[in-house]
Order: sequence, then structure tokens, then C-alpha cells
Amino acid sequence: MSAPVDEGKSEFYRLACDYAVAMDRNQPALLAQVLSEDCVIEAPGVVIEGLTANQKSPAILREMFLMTQHVIHNQTLTVNGDTAEGETYCTASHVSRPADDGNKTNALIWAIRYQDKLSRTAAGWRFTKRSLIVDWSETRPVTIGVAW
Repeated sequence: MSAPVDEGKSEFYRLACDYAVAMDRNQPALLAQVLSEDCVIEAPGVVIEGLTANQKSPAILREMFLMTQHVIHNQTLTVNGDTAEGETYCTASHVSRPADDGNKTNALIWAIRYQDKLSRTAAGWRFTKRSLIVDWSETRPVTIGVAW
């Protein structure tokens, strides 16, 4: 029988937060504490299979953008023994590199829903699959840093 994830909720939320930190701070080693060896990450037009391949993603984001920030929102998961599945909401901001022509820096904002599957391992819970759904996106000008 499936049960709502009340008792392990903080552990699952922490996994989602650690995934975000790994991506935003270019920490591929942290993904080994979050993803299974055979994890599959799907995004529009992209499928990345296996931990080693997924550990390249933070560096790719760093090449593409000046910085990123993933904010984790609500999460609903159902546990069935040693597996769990559900959904994690996230807002992902991707800041472009400043243009040489003096144009302002922009941020590409994605409203994301991850369709998550997890398994319990000897080392703890790990994502086995994350399918990224972009509900909408927007681009807006941003200022880097704050001048007080």
C-alpha cells in the first residue's frame, strides 16, 4: 500500500535542494549523493543517462550561463516500500553573460515541474529518474549584485 511521504519528507526535499546546489555551484561530486548510478534526467530535447554523464551538467550550465539559481518549492511524493515517485516544483533562473555591446544582462526564468522517481539504496534515497517539464518561461533584464 502506498503512503504519503510525511516521515521522509525532509529527506526528499533535501535531495531536491542538494541537486539544485550541485547545478548552481558547479559541484558535480554532490550529484553522487543525490542520483543513482543509473539515473536518467530528461529535459525538453535532452536525455542524460547515468551518474557520470549527469555529473557533466553543472559545468555545461556554467559554460552556457553566468550563473543559475534553482529554487525548490512544493514537493509531493508517495512512498511504496523502497521506491517513491512524485513531483517537485522549481523555479530556475539562468542569467546570461553580459553582452559586449553594452546591452543589459537578462535572465531566462523557467517554471519547472520535475516528475521524480527515487529508490532507497544502502547509502540512502537517490533519484533514479527526473523528467523536467517547463510549464512556462520568461526573459527579463536583471542587475548583477546589489549596490546599496
